[in-house]
This record gives sequence, structure tokens and C-alpha cells, in this order.
Amino acid sequence: MEPVNSTEVSEFFLKGFSGYPALEHLFFPLCSAMYLVTLLGNTGIVVVSVLDARLHTPMYFFLGNLSILDICYTSTFVPLMLVHLLSAQKTISFLGCALQMCLSLSTGSTECLLLAIMAYDRYLAICRPLRYPVLMSHRLCWLLAGAAWVLGLCKSVTETVIAMRLPFCGHRVVSHFICEILAVLKLACGDTSISEVFLLVGAILLLPVPLAFICLSYTLILATTLRVPSAAGRRKAFSTCSAHLAVVMLFYGTVIFMYMKPKSKEAHISDEVFTVLYAVVTPMLNPVIYSLRNKEVKEAARKVWGRIQTSRLKENLDVSKAK
Repeated sequence: MEPVNSTEVSEFFLKGFSGYPALEHLFFPLCSAMYLVTLLGNTGIVVVSVLDARLHTPMYFFLGNLSILDICYTSTFVPLMLVHLLSAQKTISFLGCALQMCLSLSTGSTECLLLAIMAYDRYLAICRPLRYPVLMSHRLCWLLAGAAWVLGLCKSVTETVIAMRLPFCGHRVVSHFICEILAVLKLACGDTSISEVFLLVGAILLLPVPLAFICLSYTLILATTLRVPSAAGRRKAFSTCSAHLAVVMLFYGTVIFMYMKPKSKEAHISDEVFTVLYAVVTPMLNPVIYSLRNKEVKEAARKVWGRIQTSRLKENLDVSKAK
């Protein structure tokens, strides 16, 4: 393959939902609302877990990482997607496309690993409660979270560099609303086999393997909770596990559909709809499923809000006294 001069490609046109004006009008308010809920919910979880000392545990450490990840994940493409839904000019620069591709791949890959780590943490907490503080130490938490972020970044940088060094011929129309790597590869006129092999290997390592690990962890958790004598305790455990698994299945199911289905040269609107499901809907649901249904988080949020209100009241009193 001959080297490609990246200056030959200055920008791409993101087709998105251009052929479906009704969908554009529908998705703009929906995605705007979901993005706002994602930002507020996940930011709230990070703030509460940092300010309340009782939440300085492995579970909430990983939840905080997931919240930061979801904010970064959606912010890599949702703001630009919202602009394009209202604009006829749906272009993105070559460098911007590469950056968006790399960041979305990195955060998506990290989330796959982080969900598996969170399932392992819950397994230890429920099935090995006496040894849990030793097995899930503060140092191990940082190592696991750091490894997930670093591995996701290394994988995405490799895949992005290989994909964006390919020669692009003909039109520059990406049949997607983001610079999704599979959609961009369809524009390449060179040999894409190396890129496809990297994507396949990465998809196998980050999709079926972590998903099997998550399912195994929750199976062991459910087996343990079945031995709990309290009916209320069993109901609570089943409710929590089923809610967590619903989000995991939604995320992994749509991603597996995208990256492990047979290759197709033609773009389908279903690809973009599935991207909205795993990249916009799931980050919005994570705060609700993982934390906002949790009494500890609700109580901590009320206390943090009370402290903020008290400090504001004191400031107002000090100002009035000074006058």
C-alpha cells in the first residue's frame, strides 16, 4: 500500500439522518434531553461520591469512573450531532474526524472493561464479604480503573491510526452521524484487511469475553442471594441484579450487533439507530440504574445539598451583617 498524504482529504461530510428529515426533527429534542440528563445525572454522582466520605468505597469509586466515562463518551459526538441535526452543513475536518473516532473508540472500549470490573467488585462484595476489604483494596481499585482507561486508549489509537492512513477515493460522504470507524472504512479504496483484523480481535476481546465474565459474576451473585433467608433481601438483590443486567445487555447487545455482524458495503439506518441506543440512551440510564435508585446515594445527595444551602445562608447573613 502506498503512503497516503493526509492533506489530500481535508474534510468529510457526515450524512447522518439527512435522508430522513422527520427523524432529524424527532431526534434533536430527544437527544438534547437525554444528553442534558446524562450530564446532570453523572456529574451529580461524581460530586456526591467525592464530597461524602461514606461513599469512598470501591463500588462508588468505580461508579464515579463510569460517570466520568459516560460524560466523556457522549460529549465526543453528541454536541456536534445536535448541531448537524439543525444544519445543512454537516462537515467535519479530517483531524476532527480522527480525533472523534479515537475518543469514541477509547471511551467505548473502556466502558466494556469497566462494566466487567464493576461486576467483579459486586461479586466479591456479595459472595466474599469477609475478605472483600482485603481482596478489593484501594490500590487494586486504582490499578483496575487505570488499566481499563489505558488499554482502551491504546486500542483506539492503534485502530484509528491504521484506519486514517488508508487512501480515500471518490466521495467523502460518511453514512453516519459520527466518524464511526466502520462507516469511514467503507470510503477507503485501499486494502482494509489489517484494520478489519484489528477491529475483529478487539471486538472479541472487549465484547463476548467481558460479557461472559459479567454474566458469570451475576450468576454467582444470584446463586448466593438464593440462600439468603430473608425474602425482602432476596427481592432487593434480584431487583438490583436485573436492573444492572438490563443496562449491560442493552449496551453489549447493540455494540455486538454493530461490530460483530457480517460486513456490509451498504449503509443501513439501523446502524445509526443502534448507535443512538448504546451511545446516548445507555449513559443516560446508568446514573438511574446504578446509583439514583440507591438509598445511600440519595441520602448523600440530600446531605450535600443541605450543606450547600447552609453555606449559602451563612454567606447571605455575613453580607447582611457587613452592611
